[in-house]
Amino acid sequence: MFKKIIFGVLAIVVIGSGFFFFRFTVLLPRNIPVLEIALPTSAEEIEHGRYLANHVAVCMDCHSTRNWAYFSGPITPGTLGKGGEVYDERSGLPGVVTSKNITPYSLGDWSDGELFRVITGGLQRDGDALFPLMPYDAYRTMDQRDLLAIMAYLRTLAPIENDVTDHRLNFPLNLIVNSIPREAELRTVNREDSVEFGEYLANLAGCVWCHTPTNATQQVVLERSLAGGHEFFVDGAVVRAANISPDAETGIGNWSLEQFIARFRQYQGEAARQVPVGEDGFNTIMSWTMFADMTDEDLGAIYAFLMQSAPRRNKVNVYD
Repeated sequence: MFKKIIFGVLAIVVIGSGFFFFRFTVLLPRNIPVLEIALPTSAEEIEHGRYLANHVAVCMDCHSTRNWAYFSGPITPGTLGKGGEVYDERSGLPGVVTSKNITPYSLGDWSDGELFRVITGGLQRDGDALFPLMPYDAYRTMDQRDLLAIMAYLRTLAPIENDVTDHRLNFPLNLIVNSIPREAELRTVNREDSVEFGEYLANLAGCVWCHTPTNATQQVVLERSLAGGHEFFVDGAVVRAANISPDAETGIGNWSLEQFIARFRQYQGEAARQVPVGEDGFNTIMSWTMFADMTDEDLGAIYAFLMQSAPRRNKVNVYD
């Protein structure tokens, strides 16, 4: 009788393990179709895409080489879009993720539909799922004009020869990641509603993701949204995202709109991109020098969204 129980338990384990592997390797990733996409060609739309990719969504942040000898890690000239930045266990990730080369050197033979699918759905050309350090879940619901403009801009980048390796994730996330991709649900954002527009921009720019604690698959913990404390690693040091909720004591509840915008503007210009890291070694992953050129309108909308969000009392020690 005892042997029968043991064999029964082993059979359940084997069947369960088999189903787990089958579900996450064969049934997934989802079969997201490759759509026929028509990209804009006007100089105005390409410029709109450049602005978004460099100063709002900051795609170029992760997909270029940042010089950490300077404050905020400004982009090294001549590396725009080349990829190759490594995020691994030292960065708090469950494996090794390398940013992709998004210049025409790498994407030149991708169709617009394949590029659309990887940005919004997280599925690469071969159907392999990206780890959501690439925030495709936020891009999945982008404003259609914004997304197509960014794609059109990427097509204009100078090709940079740089082959990068694919990600290597630890078990079981290497399988679970296949369950995350979903089809795009693009929308048209109401830019006249400052709170709605600000929430959209705050997600597109990564404000919500960076300033909110996340789980193992990099999804935000909603009940702690904007409370800060999300840990990042810069040159071996731990840096924590600030509390940007409207809590008056531990967040930015006492900031005026003018103070909020001024905080970004102080990092504008070439001089701001050449501030060496001080003797204490403090640096930040926050792309101040890129966000600094966001328009007053966009910054104002983000401020409006933040100020109507739930205040979260959480004192953050930004740097040890």
